[in-house]
Parts: sequence; C-alpha cells; structure tokens
Amino acid sequence: MHISSLQNPAIKNVVKLSKSKERKEQQLFVIEGARELSLACAGGYQVEAVYVFRDMFAKTEYPDVLAGIDDRRIFDISQAVFEKIAYRENSDGIIALAKPKLHSIEQLRVSENPFVIVLESVEKPGNLGAILRTADAAAVDAVIVCDPQTDLYNPNVIRSSVGTVFSVQTAVCSSQEAFDWLETHHIVSFAAELQASEFYQTVDFRGPSAIVMGTEADGLTDFWLRHAKKRIKIPMRGKIDSLNVSVSTAILTFEAMRQRGF
Repeated sequence: MHISSLQNPAIKNVVKLSKSKERKEQQLFVIEGARELSLACAGGYQVEAVYVFRDMFAKTEYPDVLAGIDDRRIFDISQAVFEKIAYRENSDGIIALAKPKLHSIEQLRVSENPFVIVLESVEKPGNLGAILRTADAAAVDAVIVCDPQTDLYNPNVIRSSVGTVFSVQTAVCSSQEAFDWLETHHIVSFAAELQASEFYQTVDFRGPSAIVMGTEADGLTDFWLRHAKKRIKIPMRGKIDSLNVSVSTAILTFEAMRQRGF
C-alpha cells in the first residue's frame, strides 16, 4: 500500500503521537531511523506499523531491518508524507510505531556484581537519552528512572539515545521503590552531591554499586541524601559549580568501570 495523502488518518495519528498524552492513551510510540528500529526489534518490541520513503531508505546502512517485519505492516509513503511525520535531520526514510514495555522494577535482572544508574526526576529528554547511551556503552546492569518528568518514549529520548533506550534494561518507579530494590539486592548507593565531602575517585565501586543522580537545577531531594549510603562529588575547578547531569553520570560510570577493570 502506498500513502501519498497528508490527510490519511494513519499519518495524522503519527503526528499526534509526538504528545505524551497520546502515547499513553494509545500505548504507542514513534521510532524514527533504521538503526533505532533494528535495536527495538532486537529488544523484543512489538512493531505495529512501518512507514517507508523508499528513495531515502535506499541509502540506509541497515537495509535488512525490514526483513523480520510482516509485509502487511509496511507502508510505502511519499516524500511529502515522510516530511510531515519525520522529526529529525539526516534521517534514512523509515518511521515505525511500536508498543511500549512496562518497565517495572520487579522485572530487572542483574548480575552477581551489578552497577546501576539511578536518576531522580530527570526532566530533559536529551539528558535521559545521553545517559542511556552511556549506560549502553558501559554495559551497566540497569537504569532506574525515579519520579520522571519525561517519558522514555519521547522522540528526543529515542533520538539522543541513538536507540539504546531499547537495549538498556530500564525501570520506572518511585524513589522509595528504587531504594527498597537496591536494599533487597544489597547494592550500595552513592548520591552525587555538590556539598559532599568525598571525591568520586576515592570511593570503591568494585562491589555492587549504584550512582544516584539528581537534576541540574535542584540536585537530589532530601530522600536520597538521607537514604544513600555515601555522598560523593566531582571536583569543580572552574567558574561554575556543576556539570550537565549526563556528563556527570558518564564520569562516575566510567570511573566505576575503570575500577572494575573494564
């Protein structure tokens, strides 16, 4: 089937899914890009529909991405239609709709010596995506998103994570649920805080560990400052007193990986 009308109901619905409310109500989200779609398929996501602008898709580096998808779910679209539903530059002509996962913390499966990233009230999709990319690169056990201000399937999360939102074990829950889970699994929590007395290089991340990161504006809430086992900080030698949270997370994560010999 070929879709060329901008008024096609299915195309109008793809545009609607840019809004969080629509994603939650319809239990659907948008994936743009063949690499991202391939990671979603590998991660076991249920793909409902795929829209392909063939002229652009012909240049993709992932030509086999459609091989495992039912032909009845694949729709060819015109350039005008693609431009209406695409949201990023340098795309490769493919946009899909998929079903989200539950991301309950009870579903997490970790190694005998886990390393976990805990994010409290993350609000910027770009930061969440960048942290998921770090988590994938470091092969951390899981990312736990507490009391989020953005959802995992925001198009900017998918874009900035380069699709690693589909490859990293991720849970969404309250801070209390996250803390209880860490306690149950005997994972030591390290809260990142500007006023901490201990520098991150001096602590031992070799055992079961979790770093807990707050927002750039407000940092961590009292809950984590009270409940975390230790408070740590990154030395600041310049004119400002904080780093972007995704950068801070990467610094702490790869220090942990260094200590673990990875």
